[in-house]
Amino acid sequence: MSRAPGSSLGFIGLGAMGAGMAGCLLRQGYPLKVFAREAHAVQALVDQGAVAGTSSADVGRGSAIVFLSLPDDAVVREVLFGDDGLVHGLAAGSTVVDTSTVAAASAREFAGALAARGIAFVDAPVSGGQQGAADGVLSCMVGGETAAVDACREALGAFCKSVLHVGGVGAGQVVKACNQVAVAGALLGVADAIALAQAEGVDLAQMREALLGGAARSFSLEKHAPRIAAKQFTPGFRAVLMRKDLRLALQGAQGTGTVLPTAALAEQLLDALCESGRADWDWAALALQVQALSGKALPEHRESSAS
Repeated sequence: MSRAPGSSLGFIGLGAMGAGMAGCLLRQGYPLKVFAREAHAVQALVDQGAVAGTSSADVGRGSAIVFLSLPDDAVVREVLFGDDGLVHGLAAGSTVVDTSTVAAASAREFAGALAARGIAFVDAPVSGGQQGAADGVLSCMVGGETAAVDACREALGAFCKSVLHVGGVGAGQVVKACNQVAVAGALLGVADAIALAQAEGVDLAQMREALLGGAARSFSLEKHAPRIAAKQFTPGFRAVLMRKDLRLALQGAQGTGTVLPTAALAEQLLDALCESGRADWDWAALALQVQALSGKALPEHRESSAS
């Protein structure tokens, strides 16, 4: 499939999520220029048909839309406004789509600074994990002006099965925070159920099957419970990233005087998991910390678990 020159895109950040999303854009026929700190990540996309950029600014030159998939607010700020940042390459009328998970306040800050240069900004955090990114079936929560969202909706559809415009700039990040809070609560419930079944000597597979047939059915019970039972924690979505996301949610809540007790507990358990050397395990290993509260020993830390 070929695209018109005006639909040329850029992509910065080719980690576990970004590489999958960029690959989807290439399969849909978009001309794509990419940049990342890791040369091997860039080469993998070049092998699929992308053009290698020499810097963030270089990616911006000639791109109507540039997607970001970066680890945190500080990195997004540097990519946008640093010495070789996007602002030195993007033309007025272009759009930055940030699929990273950052603070809503940071998204609004970035949008304001870019708007002064005539560049639109859309915060579009995604949910669905590494496999969802590779398969093009992510869910996307989008914040931004309607015209900017409409300009990038088709391209977002290359790697998202659901693109929902939830409000102005920053709203996408708020809804993503709500998503992480909700899934953390669900996983804590599953972890508690597994701990109780184990303590009472009930078969975990049979317990899970029974719960899947009733009101307890959830994504966490379907997808995470088997790996918890098997103590198989290859990510997935890394514990250190989920900890970061929950901290963003808790910081945002603190600013409004809102208390999130379940999210706070999940963050504490994830922090303990990360500090034990398991930051790169899948975040479902949070269940191990629940079991540790009852005196159960954590499995040995093995590098292969995070491969």
